[in-house]
Amino acid sequence: MCLTRSNNWRRALCSYGKKFSSLTPSQRIQVARHPRRPSTLDYIQAISDDWLELHGDRSTGADDLALLGGVGRIEGRPVVMLGHQKGRDTKDNVSRNFGMASPGGYRKAMRLMDHANRFGMPILTFIDTPGAYPGAEGERLGQGEAIAYNLREMFRLDVPIICTVIGEGGSGGALGIGVGDRLMMFEHSVYTVASPEACAAILWKDATKAPQAADALRITATNLQDLGILDQILPEPTGGAHADPLQAAATLKQALLDNLEILCQFSPAQRRDLRYQKFRNIGKFTEATR
Repeated sequence: MCLTRSNNWRRALCSYGKKFSSLTPSQRIQVARHPRRPSTLDYIQAISDDWLELHGDRSTGADDLALLGGVGRIEGRPVVMLGHQKGRDTKDNVSRNFGMASPGGYRKAMRLMDHANRFGMPILTFIDTPGAYPGAEGERLGQGEAIAYNLREMFRLDVPIICTVIGEGGSGGALGIGVGDRLMMFEHSVYTVASPEACAAILWKDATKAPQAADALRITATNLQDLGILDQILPEPTGGAHADPLQAAATLKQALLDNLEILCQFSPAQRRDLRYQKFRNIGKFTEATR
């Protein structure tokens, strides 16, 4: 009886694993948006020896809770870590604006990255947002300028920068902390120029066509690796990162340490040049003539 139950459990687990290995893009979005999926704070607390969150953008006097950051140590190495933070319940989601950062959040992130550059600490960013805050107040405070400024300034930093998409990487909201020497993604995460719902509403005036848009946008980790945008796919536990957060955190920590070991062998000038060339090569294509 025990042997039969054990075999049935193995077959069920195997079937479950096969289903997760063949998810459609729209299904992966649902996994990436799972309410129990580990967040930036979850990963920081799991992988760091100690951690001190820093607040404020030193510009408007605001402290955007949708984008947090601070200093910490990983295996004794001082680093600056920052990323988008969604909430765990309705109240927390409202206070963190569902992970949609305001201009003050991106200015806070840049302040922390300048701090890291000044003291020679590597920068680790964790991307998990449906996009930057699209409201009128965000535009009034200079949302586009804040993101564009970060894009430019991250190219000049001397220290190693590793960016990881831990959930949903949406549009300019993701790019505002997404310029790095390495881009990693968990296998069920997504990274896209616009959400499939927004894309479908724009192209077909019908948000119900989001699954069709998700297929066309090529938003999965495998798609992005094939396009030369992604450097490394991080495997997730069967059922997604939320099924075993500690295992997912261990995978992330090891990948960060391995990449830091490689990047620290380059000089600052070499890292800047490689970072620049990496992004210059994104989007290149060869037009064949018949």
